[in-house]
Amino acid sequence: MKIRQAKAADAKEIAAITNAIIRETLVTFTTDERSVDSIARDIEARGPAYLVAEQDDQILGFATYGPFRSGPGYAQCRELTIQLATDAREQGTGRVLMRALEAAARAEGTHALVAGISSANPGAVSFHAAVGFVEVGRMPEVGFKWGKRLDLVLMQKILAADGLVAPDSPDLGR
Repeated sequence: MKIRQAKAADAKEIAAITNAIIRETLVTFTTDERSVDSIARDIEARGPAYLVAEQDDQILGFATYGPFRSGPGYAQCRELTIQLATDAREQGTGRVLMRALEAAARAEGTHALVAGISSANPGAVSFHAAVGFVEVGRMPEVGFKWGKRLDLVLMQKILAADGLVAPDSPDLGR
């Protein structure tokens, strides 16, 4: 398996992965499928922040990040998405993609990564915990799909100790 920066030509395979997840699962709250063109534009816009796992010229999954919220105060925080083809799950692909995504984020100066996970996807909560994310919040019933109200689980990973102290930190008085 090889991890590399995504290319616009990968958009069709990425669309197949993500649109199957949209159509068939509660992993995402959206019901709007993604077009190949919109994915290709995202790949071009995000550059090194959009990665794919590839084996035998087949895309096994992708990982990307983008802004968490707008405004300069959030500039060092990114929200990630990681999705795998059904047959690539539980093979270590997600862990390898996540390590590469974290390295790309660190190189770009990202301090924290955030994952918003559907409560209907406990496997993703377990996966993120296994790679060092911690649950920092749960927003009850903010998602709605297929007649079900779903919680959003927020998980976070601090990527680098930069010596700065958070305002609510007990170390503030140092």
